[in-house]
Amino acid sequence: MTLGEVRVTHPPTSSAVPPPGSGAPTAPVIPPQPGGDPGRSVAPPDRPAGPPCPPRRTAFAEGVDRLRAAATTEPGRLRTIGAVLALLVIAFGAVTAWQMTDRATAADDVLHKSQPLSSAAADVYRSLADANTAASSGFLAGGGETKETRDRYEQDIRTAATGLVTAAGNSDAGSPAARTIARLNRLLPEYKGLVERARTYNRQGFPVGGAYLRYANEKMQKEMLPAAEDLYQRENQRLNADYASARPYPWAAIALGVLTLAALAWAQHRHYRRTHRILNQGLVAATATATVALLWLVVGHGLARAALDDSYDHGVRSLSVLQDARIASLKARGNENLTLVSRGAQTVKADGRTYDAYDYDFGKDMEALGRGLAEAQRLADDRAGRQPVTAAVGNMTEWKKRHTTARTADEDGFYEQALDKVIGPKGATGECFDSVDANLAKSLTHEQGEFQQAAGDGLDAMTGLPVGAAVLALLGGAGAVLGIGRRLSEYR
Repeated sequence: MTLGEVRVTHPPTSSAVPPPGSGAPTAPVIPPQPGGDPGRSVAPPDRPAGPPCPPRRTAFAEGVDRLRAAATTEPGRLRTIGAVLALLVIAFGAVTAWQMTDRATAADDVLHKSQPLSSAAADVYRSLADANTAASSGFLAGGGETKETRDRYEQDIRTAATGLVTAAGNSDAGSPAARTIARLNRLLPEYKGLVERARTYNRQGFPVGGAYLRYANEKMQKEMLPAAEDLYQRENQRLNADYASARPYPWAAIALGVLTLAALAWAQHRHYRRTHRILNQGLVAATATATVALLWLVVGHGLARAALDDSYDHGVRSLSVLQDARIASLKARGNENLTLVSRGAQTVKADGRTYDAYDYDFGKDMEALGRGLAEAQRLADDRAGRQPVTAAVGNMTEWKKRHTTARTADEDGFYEQALDKVIGPKGATGECFDSVDANLAKSLTHEQGEFQQAAGDGLDAMTGLPVGAAVLALLGGAGAVLGIGRRLSEYR
């Protein structure tokens, strides 16, 4: 240090003001604002904002732009065409499998579920009507009731009970059919009790036995048979619903198959115009599989529909008519027996005349039987089905003649002669009734076999179609992808 130099050993205070021209920056002095806090500093105003930055695009939007740009090139177009073709082929197979699965399931229900249940319901009705007929026949015989008549009555009751158990096992809980079955299960033992009381009093020679039998018949005719008929009608409705599900054409699958073939043809035509190559193996394979699937669908379902129509026209309809005719004959026989049991205790007026109520119902039942046999003859399509119906018509005609003779004897006061002409061992109306019933049973067996054959053919025609269509669709979709892929390889 030299003389005259002065060392500053402490920093200047904050209040010191730098000399002008020293180059040190100074903060601008802001005058106090009116109404402001004099002790509070005021920040300088913000700078004006610049133009806004554009928002960043999403990855999805950028991906769409890249796809759009790629689609304008030939490889991009080929990829789109390949994807659409594969989607169409697979969709065609999926819709075909779906629709044919539904129809095959309905056809299987027709053959193995709804029609057998309809026949079982008809058997319940027939068994109840036949049991009522056997009960009245045994009552007329009194102490001479044969073991055959008694066994027939017991067998009919067992058959009806078994049919109700089968129907109950195939009905939904709480449904109208289930309630009808429960009602019949309750009425059946009541009816049996009334018949047993009538038989007991009749053997002891008490006239009250006839009253019990008439009461049992009334319970059967007004409560049990209408309930059994209601069950039969419901099972027929289920059968018709299954037919309605099995028979319609699969128009959605057919339309999609035609569209798929049109798209494949267009793609191959485009391929030919651009490359002058006639065939693309992958597209040809896809076209072949789609064609096979479509032909299988149309021909298979056409055959199945024809067979199901035949099973309905020459099976179900004939069975329904024959069952109605058989029930009419059973009701006629029961009313014929009860005419002799009541002996004019119940009458009805018609056309200004008074008739025995049971004999009047007998006439209506015979008219129903005649109409049923005429319709059954019309529906029979072969000699095996027509022959027993024709025999039943002859038996019915003879039955009417013998019944007229029996009624004349009864009205003339010859009750024993009338009884012998109704339940006697020879030349009685019972022989005619048995012949009518046996011929109708034979015809029912024949028509049931025809139904099973035709319905089975319809189901067989659809067997394998859903799975086959799915497999062909997968092969066709793979062929379309490979065919387009081979074309794309030329651009690499």
